[in-house]
Amino acid sequence: MRRSDVSQRSIPQAALADLADVPATSRWVRSGSLRLHALDYGGDLPPLVVLPGITSPAITMDFVARELTDLVRPVVLDVRGRGLSDEGDSYSLEEYAEDTEALITGLGLDRPLLFGHSMGARIAAAVAVRAKAPLRGTVLADPPMSGPDRGPYPTTLEAFLRQMSEALRGTDADEVAISWPSWPRREQELRARWLSSCDREAIVATHHGFEHEDFFDWWPHVPEPVHLLYGADSPVVTAAGAQEAAESNPWAPLREIPGAGHMIFWDAPATAVTALRTALGHILSPPPASASSPATP
Repeated sequence: MRRSDVSQRSIPQAALADLADVPATSRWVRSGSLRLHALDYGGDLPPLVVLPGITSPAITMDFVARELTDLVRPVVLDVRGRGLSDEGDSYSLEEYAEDTEALITGLGLDRPLLFGHSMGARIAAAVAVRAKAPLRGTVLADPPMSGPDRGPYPTTLEAFLRQMSEALRGTDADEVAISWPSWPRREQELRARWLSSCDREAIVATHHGFEHEDFFDWWPHVPEPVHLLYGADSPVVTAAGAQEAAESNPWAPLREIPGAGHMIFWDAPATAVTALRTALGHILSPPPASASSPATP
């Protein structure tokens, strides 16, 4: 029996109905034996592959993607084990990178930009370093900097599993608001309806990776152009982490998002989206070479 046959994942009818309100088309590709789903916002602008976080199906990034459609063509991936994508037998950073490369190849995306938040930022770094798919540039938002000998990821696995148990038995926006009180109401509602689409093993394995796969094995080698955004109050990218990031990849501009923790787009939507648009704009229309200089946090 395939593990998918005994998965506890579920997608309520109300969640599927949310797709009717999203100005994007469902696209499908294969990565090995896995079927991967993505939301494609279309258009003739340069493609932007969006990689969400550990418990964020593609639709939860809709409020960010639709603010970018005058600049790029967002294509938001349901990372394996989330949303409408198949779950995998394992969830290593390299496998996530292979899925992203399969999306780029399968949809024929010509030198896309790459943007990832949290887990997605780690995946984006790996894809950029592997260099198996040509990219225009990369933007990382609050990548987990935990890892071997770096201390635990600040959100415990037990906290993730508790939230998933709530989702599987049926939760609502009010209950989500207990954990995320400052989020916009629509984003609380989407999380309530879509969190149960996440595979438990995907969360367990990814959380393990946060503590056993070192972001700094990849970050110093991410090629230009690359930008890093992080929350001023983030427990994931601390002041020390930002300093190490600046020192180990000195040509990458770092931008601190005031009033935001780890979930920068949910905590400070306008400021974070503006910072993302600025980073993407610099990649698409870089300043003269003489204006470039090493960045500091």
